[in-house]
Amino acid sequence: MRQRSLIAVTAALAAGALTLTACGSRDSGDKGSGSGTDGGETVVIGVDVPLTGDLSAMGLGIKNSADLAARNANKQNLVKGVTFKIEALDDQAQPSAGQQNASRFVSEKEVLGVVGPLNSSVAESMQKVLDDARLVQVSPANTGPSLSQGPNWQTKKERQYKAYFRTATTDAIQGPFAAQYVVNTAKKKKVFVIDDKKTYGSGLAATFTAEFKKLGGQVVGTEHINPDTKDFSAVATKVKNSGAEVVYYGGEYPQAGPLSKQIKATGAKIPLVGGDGVKDDTYMKLAGAESTGDLTTSVGAPVEDLPSAKQFVADYKAAGYKEGYSAYGGYAYDSAWAVIEAVKKVVDANGGKLPSDARQKVTEAMQNVSFDGVTGKVSFDQYGDATNKQLTVYAVQNGAWVPVKSGTYTG
Repeated sequence: MRQRSLIAVTAALAAGALTLTACGSRDSGDKGSGSGTDGGETVVIGVDVPLTGDLSAMGLGIKNSADLAARNANKQNLVKGVTFKIEALDDQAQPSAGQQNASRFVSEKEVLGVVGPLNSSVAESMQKVLDDARLVQVSPANTGPSLSQGPNWQTKKERQYKAYFRTATTDAIQGPFAAQYVVNTAKKKKVFVIDDKKTYGSGLAATFTAEFKKLGGQVVGTEHINPDTKDFSAVATKVKNSGAEVVYYGGEYPQAGPLSKQIKATGAKIPLVGGDGVKDDTYMKLAGAESTGDLTTSVGAPVEDLPSAKQFVADYKAAGYKEGYSAYGGYAYDSAWAVIEAVKKVVDANGGKLPSDARQKVTEAMQNVSFDGVTGKVSFDQYGDATNKQLTVYAVQNGAWVPVKSGTYTG
């Protein structure tokens, strides 16, 4: 599922790129990020996420949270002479759309950083486009290890794109963390593994499976599903007949919810376990009342429980966004703030002004960005990965995701 081929950036695309005005992004309907300075220079932070479709709940939470970071930076006049705005583009969770959005961001000189995308498969299509332009990218949600550590990350880690960073930890940790919980805490030894064949889902399922076997568990069946359908009755029957004690699903909540519901409808009253792509409140609506006991892992600790996130939660509510911040809100805020901090470093080092090679300088500065963020300490290792490796297991209880264990992988 690697999307390495690049769509040519045509002259028509460049000519058709919208000029950003003080009203913000025309595509997203965003009304700007507030202003803390008059005059001076404008720095645009691009946001690439699914704003429509099944995954829009997560995408809109990312967009709003990045916008909140820009608003707060402007209110604080954090970078004197610079006003931050966001431009949010809809990738519809599709690699081709993400690649086109990356080309558009590159064509707009005011864009000095990009937050996103949500999906690892979309990130694969954007990385080279942004890296070639020295335009820094910080994802709040990508967890595929190969994005930062190369296709052979399990045997030889190699960073391919210096412009790529992320504030979320990777599936090299998340999958095994889930396996440890399933075997050691939930005491389940027989698993049926299902994935959606996409970069994120298949990668997560693979790292879970490897650790599950290592811990003495037995994989009693595997299956790949088509994420474009909602009829999983055939695979649900296979799960029931396999004798599995638990199902592990590598994928996202639009499919995980119906899958869980249909498995339980066969009489197999066993929990479905997923990764961070499953952790959205929409999951319970799709999975139904019998989803109680289903599990998911997600990056970091619950935002609501973090002292460092109290101001973010209050500010988000006060800002009046129509949508919730969802699973990645805190990470999106920190991703946007990382871009802002990198811009500040560059401006401060250049006598209070943006240099002519601002994009390259911002990308270089990002490597040494370090601050206390919404999600805790934010900084990056030599691969551009988050140094914060914490994860949390959540269980469905009374129709809500409830944290049941936080920690780090101890492999």
